[in-house]
Amino acid sequence: MAADLLAAPAARRDTRRPARGRVPAGVLLALLFIALTVVVVAFPGLFTSKGPLAADPLNVFQAPGAHHWLGTDELGRDVFSRTLYGARYSLYIGVAATAISVTVGVMAGLTAGLGGKVTDEVVARLLDVIASFPGILLAVVMITIVGRGIPTLIFALGLWSVPRYARIVRAETQVVRESGYVEQALTFGLSRGTLIWRHVLPHAVRSIPILATMGLGFSILYASSLSFLGLGAQPPSPEWGAMLSDGRNYVENAWWISVFPGIAIVAVVLAVTTVGRYLQRRLDNRDLI
Repeated sequence: MAADLLAAPAARRDTRRPARGRVPAGVLLALLFIALTVVVVAFPGLFTSKGPLAADPLNVFQAPGAHHWLGTDELGRDVFSRTLYGARYSLYIGVAATAISVTVGVMAGLTAGLGGKVTDEVVARLLDVIASFPGILLAVVMITIVGRGIPTLIFALGLWSVPRYARIVRAETQVVRESGYVEQALTFGLSRGTLIWRHVLPHAVRSIPILATMGLGFSILYASSLSFLGLGAQPPSPEWGAMLSDGRNYVENAWWISVFPGIAIVAVVLAVTTVGRYLQRRLDNRDLI
């Protein structure tokens, strides 16, 4: 009886962990969708022969059908073609913004974690200032000062996400710096640059790729939101947020102009977030073992 009571909690703990080597079906579907999206971004011409900017005044507001799978917009442009080509804009903005935030965040985190108290305090306060601004508000301020456009949007989104990565790298760097093997390496005369590259950096950025995966989804979502407000990609660019903005005036009569780009945004963000959360669970379970 006592053995059964002791075994029951262990059994419950094991059921909470995903089986090793087995990927859930939902994650597999998300990975397949992401792979398909990458193919669409690289080779959109494989899926459609229509241009995203080709207007046809004789076929405006055509409902979805055999000739135009997702219908046409107010200028007769094919919505299916524009949605496919729009993946390039949305993913480019998301990936570029995430790359900026990860690069700057890792550098700032290492600087704070390896520097002295003054350096750590200065970097920490700068991160607090950036984090105090909501993402969209920071982007609006920067776009108002610098001007509209995709480069400004990328930089604003990248800057806003820097504290998320910098704080994690800073904390991990401080833990690694105080570990025994780092002190031994310094005793043996290992150079500071080699020590950072071989020992500190790999441990400090261990969870960054997983956070960047989830951050990519948020960057795509925020980029589409700002483009919807007219602060990102400008017409006639077939960016998903801009397409939503163009179609909002015709929702009652031509709902497809806005609905399908919206579905694309939700699908990509959901797929990326699903993969990121799965990787996060795997990392957490590995740390518990």
